[in-house]
Amino acid sequence: MVLTAELRKAGRNAGEARRSVTVLGSTGSIGCSTLDLIERERERFDLVALVANRNVGALIEQARRLHPQFAVIGDATLYPDLKAGLEGTGIEAGAGRDAVIEAALRPADWVMAGIVGAAGLAPTLAAVRRGAAVALANKECLVSAGAIFLTEVAKSGATLLPVDSEHNAIFQVLEADRLHAVDRIILTASGGPFRTWTREEMAGATREQAVAHPRWSMGAKISVDSATLMNKGLELIEAHYLFPVGEERLEIVIHPESIVHSMVAYMDGSVLAQLGMPDMRTPISYTLAWPHRMVTPAPRLDFAEIGKLSFEAPDPERFPALRLAREALRAGGAAPTILNAANEIAVAAFLAGHIGFLDIAATVEKVTSGLAARTAGPASLDDIYEIDRLARIQAEEVVHLVAR
Repeated sequence: MVLTAELRKAGRNAGEARRSVTVLGSTGSIGCSTLDLIERERERFDLVALVANRNVGALIEQARRLHPQFAVIGDATLYPDLKAGLEGTGIEAGAGRDAVIEAALRPADWVMAGIVGAAGLAPTLAAVRRGAAVALANKECLVSAGAIFLTEVAKSGATLLPVDSEHNAIFQVLEADRLHAVDRIILTASGGPFRTWTREEMAGATREQAVAHPRWSMGAKISVDSATLMNKGLELIEAHYLFPVGEERLEIVIHPESIVHSMVAYMDGSVLAQLGMPDMRTPISYTLAWPHRMVTPAPRLDFAEIGKLSFEAPDPERFPALRLAREALRAGGAAPTILNAANEIAVAAFLAGHIGFLDIAATVEKVTSGLAARTAGPASLDDIYEIDRLARIQAEEVVHLVAR
């Protein structure tokens, strides 16, 4: 199709329209990458609110540099520091859970849901309920409360824009109005730092080895999840809610180079893939500019330099987290919430040196199998919080026994 000058101008103007933005979790890696993109085209974005949990120094620096209307620190005890740090700027300061939710409720067109853990559920749901475009980087929203979130999305007309590189890749190549033509959705996984290790070798893995991801620069918790492949298991559950083709049509393949971020195979034999260098600014930019694209500083692919791309099947014996996640998805109800909560406790225990690397999946399996069968499925966020609380208590008990 040849675009006329008028069409080119219309497309350019639509892509450059100003967009109001709120960033929940602005001082984390996703939040910082989001702000990096916004600063590069500052004239296109109005910052409504920035929200952080405890890193008040970084929040003050961001707010003074970018001048949002509202800056919020989740830890209410840090409000005096935030207030003092913003003195003379005209930026409104807030603190505590209610202020975080208020930030999500303010009328921004686009909200980055980058608050990790259960703390991100309520503010993300608040943004969904007012019909915002929500860039979803919080796994718990779909893993722990997928049915609840999708019900609210349908009611409000909100738009969920996946930020995870794998889900974002699927989003870019999936013909959403022709799901019947999808043969398989294939999530790729790097395999983490222990891809070639034996179970015996992994039994002695250290914290430093587990967080040393070969391709991505991430926080400690998500790096350990990548090492166990639980991260991919959680993404499988997310994909089930984002792309409703049925659990049996969701596959995982190991791709060590992390260049192909995911693929969609169609009934005619075609396979469409999204490729790019490992840089989270690429998927974030796709949601930030959606339905258009924007320039990013991400490195460009050089296929001749890369030389080859390799793929292999995951080993369920060495990496049982994939099996546990699929079993939780099939069980439904409270099982995914329990899986996620138990995993957080087990990973924290490993990072603290209380349990071994292989104990992470073993702890998750024991808690999930024991608690899910006798726990009713959640019908509200309060139910999610209670199931999450009970799972964490039981996981702590299991960890304590293992650590003895």
